[in-house]
Amino acid sequence: MSNDVMIRVPAAVRDRLAVLAESRGVSIRALVEEYVEADFTDEERRERAERAREYMAEHFGVRVTDEESAAMAAKLRDAAARQESSAA
Repeated sequence: MSNDVMIRVPAAVRDRLAVLAESRGVSIRALVEEYVEADFTDEERRERAERAREYMAEHFGVRVTDEESAAMAAKLRDAAARQESSAA
C-alpha cells in the first residue's frame, strides 16, 4: 500500500511544476520533495541557528550573540538582494 497522497492545485501551477521539473531533469514528485526539504518554518530556523551556535561554542570556543547573528543575517540579505538586482 502506498503512502502517496493527492494534492489539488490549479492547472497553471501543475504546468509550472512540470516545466521546472523538466528543466532539472526530475519528476514533479522529486521537485516538490526538494522544495519541501529546502524550506524551514521560523521555529525550525531558530532551532537550527541555536544548534549551530552551540556547535561553534563547543568546538571553536566562539560565542555568537543574537546581535551578531542579526547583523550577519542582514549582511546576507543585502548581498542576496545585490546579486538578484545585478542578475536582472
